[in-house]
Formats: sequence, structure tokens, C-alpha cells
Amino acid sequence: MRLNEYRILWVLVFFDLPTETKKERSIASKFRKEILRDGFAMFQFSIYLRHSSSRENADVHINRVKRLLPEKGHIGIMTVTDKQFGMMELFYGKKEKVLPDTPQQLELF
Repeated sequence: MRLNEYRILWVLVFFDLPTETKKERSIASKFRKEILRDGFAMFQFSIYLRHSSSRENADVHINRVKRLLPEKGHIGIMTVTDKQFGMMELFYGKKEKVLPDTPQQLELF
């Protein structure tokens, strides 16, 4: 099926992990580093996102995040279509910010 803005997905991972002790900070840091290694990028301090070319590709990365879940803390995973993501308005104070570029897709016939 041809790629389009309704099939391309963005995977967002939201998390709030405990950081009271040195061990908890280490666990939170490890979780963050592992999702970065899987191709996620920081959107805000505890929100990371990743572009996926299909539902199947998004599911692979969602399952990887699920395998990394720490014992404590709150983690949410959400997917939105490229079309929905493109409708988001971002601001730094009152100044509007441009959305991150969608990676270019190579289509082979």
C-alpha cells in the first residue's frame, strides 16, 4: 500500500519516572538512553517521539519500549498519524515554532 500521511505514524512515549535515589536515577537514565538508541528523539523533557513509516514498524518500536519498562513510574505510549502530527501547533512563549521535519521516504516500485 502506498505511503501517505494517514498511514505514516509518529510514536510518542511519555514518562514520569522516580528519581529520588541514585538507583532510581540510574534506572531512569538507562530507560531514556535505550529509547534514544532505538531512534526516538526528545520532544520535551519526558516526551520522546519517533517517526514510523507504517503501523507494523510502529508496533516493532512500541514492543521494544514495552520490553524496557522499569518496575516503577508512569509510562504512556501513543501513536498519531502524520496528518494529525502536522496539525499540532508549537510555541516557545508567544513565538510559534516550526514542527520537526518528516524524514524523507524512499519509495521503490
